[in-house]
Amino acid sequence: MTQETLSTTTADYGLVIDGEVVDSQSGELFDAVDPATEEVIATVAAAQTEDVVDAVDAARDAFPDWKATPPQERGRLLNELARRIREQEDELARLETLDNGKPISHARSDVEVCARYFEYYAGIADKIHGDSIPLTSEYADYTIREPLGVTGQIIPWNLPTNIFGRSVAPALASGNVSVVKPAEQTPLTAVEIGKLALEVGIPAGVLNVVPGFGAEAGAALSSNPDVDGISFTGSVPTGQEVMRTASDNITEVHLELGGKSPNVVFPDADMETALDGAITGIFANAGQVCSAGSRLLVHEDIHDEFVSRLADRASSLSVGPGIDDNDMGPLVSEGHLEKVTRYLEVGRNEVGEPVTGGDVIDRDGYFVEPTIFDGVSNDMRIAQEEIFGPVLSVIPFADEEEAIELANDVNYGLVAGVFTENLGRAHRFARDVRAGQIFINEWFAGGVETPFGGFKDSGFGREKGLAAIDSYTQTKNVCANIEQR
Repeated sequence: MTQETLSTTTADYGLVIDGEVVDSQSGELFDAVDPATEEVIATVAAAQTEDVVDAVDAARDAFPDWKATPPQERGRLLNELARRIREQEDELARLETLDNGKPISHARSDVEVCARYFEYYAGIADKIHGDSIPLTSEYADYTIREPLGVTGQIIPWNLPTNIFGRSVAPALASGNVSVVKPAEQTPLTAVEIGKLALEVGIPAGVLNVVPGFGAEAGAALSSNPDVDGISFTGSVPTGQEVMRTASDNITEVHLELGGKSPNVVFPDADMETALDGAITGIFANAGQVCSAGSRLLVHEDIHDEFVSRLADRASSLSVGPGIDDNDMGPLVSEGHLEKVTRYLEVGRNEVGEPVTGGDVIDRDGYFVEPTIFDGVSNDMRIAQEEIFGPVLSVIPFADEEEAIELANDVNYGLVAGVFTENLGRAHRFARDVRAGQIFINEWFAGGVETPFGGFKDSGFGREKGLAAIDSYTQTKNVCANIEQR
C-alpha cells in the first residue's frame, strides 16, 4: 500500500472524495503526532465545510446505483475489502500504533477486527429482508427494509480502525453510502482504508473520508441536510452537540457515548480470572476505552488481598512506546494527558495517595503510570466522572444488593461486569444492572456478532451484530387490497 497509488495531494494523507484523494479546498493541513515521541509523523489535509459538502454530494450521487447494486455483489466487494485489510495488516497496525500509541499487538488485533466487520456484514448483505404480516383474507401486507441513504460516521481516536469497520461495514452492506470523519488525533488508517475500498472496486462516492477537526468537519457533517443518518462515538458533550445540530434536519442519530462501568468481584470468583479481568478492563489501551472497567467493586471479605495482588500486577506492567509492544502505551495527546493529570490530583484530594502509580512518567511522550485509588466512595468525582485513562477506583461492598445498587448509581450505562461462580447471582446481576452489555467472568467478552450500545447517558442505538442493520435501515410497509372488484 503506497500513498502514491491514488493520491495527488500535497499532504501525506489527503481527503478521499468521489473516488479521488485530494487536498482540502483551503489547502489547510494539520500534523499527525506520535504520542510516544511527540514527533510529527505525517501531514494531513484538513477538511473544511466546503470539502464535507463535496463528500456528501458525491455520496448522494452514488446512492441510487449502490442501493440498486445486487446485495450479493455488495457482499463480494466488502469481502474483498476485508481481504485487502488483512493483506495490509502490518502497515495498518504500524500506522495505528504510531498515530494512537497503543501496543502493536493491540493494533494488529484492531486491524483484524476491522476486517472481520467487513467480512461479517458481507455475509449479511443478501439476507436483509422484511416480513409478511397476516391480515384478513382480502389483504396482502409485507414490509421492506430500505437503507437510510447518506450516512455519516464520526469516528473516535481511541479505536480508530476497529470502529471504522464497526460503523461503516453495516452501513455499506445494507445499501447506504458513507462519509467518514475520523478523529483529528488519529486520521491515518481511515484514509488508507478509504483508498483500499477504491482499489477493490467499491464505486466512487460510496465511501468518502474527510479528516479534519470537529468544529469544522464534524459540525459540517452532522448539520448537513443531505445526510440521512449519523453515527457518533465519543464524549457526552460532543454527542449532545451532534444530536442538537442533526435535529435541525430531523436526521437520525445513533450515539455511543461514555462510560463509568462497574466491574464487580464476589468472594467465590476465580481470583486469577478476576485479576486478569480487572487489569485488562482498566489498563488496556491505557484506559482509553469507553467500556473500560473503571469502577472496581470488590467484596469486603476479599478486598485487602485482591487489591494488594492487583497493585502488584499493575506496578509490573511495562509502559512505553506501543511500537515496542509494551503492556501499556501513552495517552493519545498532550491535551488528554493534562486532563488525566487533573483527575490524578482530584483523586489525591478525595481519597489520598494511590496504592500504586499516580504520576506522569518523566520521558518524551504522554505517559502516565497505571494508577489505582483504593477506599473510594461512589459519590466521589473519580467514581462518577469518566477519566478515560489508566486510573482505577476501588470501592468495597458488603453484599449482592449493595453491589447492584452501587453498579447502578452512576449516570452512565454502557457495560458492566461480574466475576462469580454463582450463575444465579450472575444472571440476577445481568437482570438488575442497567447497562447495554453485561460481561460474566470475562471483561470485554463478546465479538463483532454481539450488539453494543448504552443505557442512560451512554447513548442510544446499537452497533455490532444484526442490531446494526436495524440502525442503518428503515421499514416500509406495503398493504394491498387483493379482493376482486
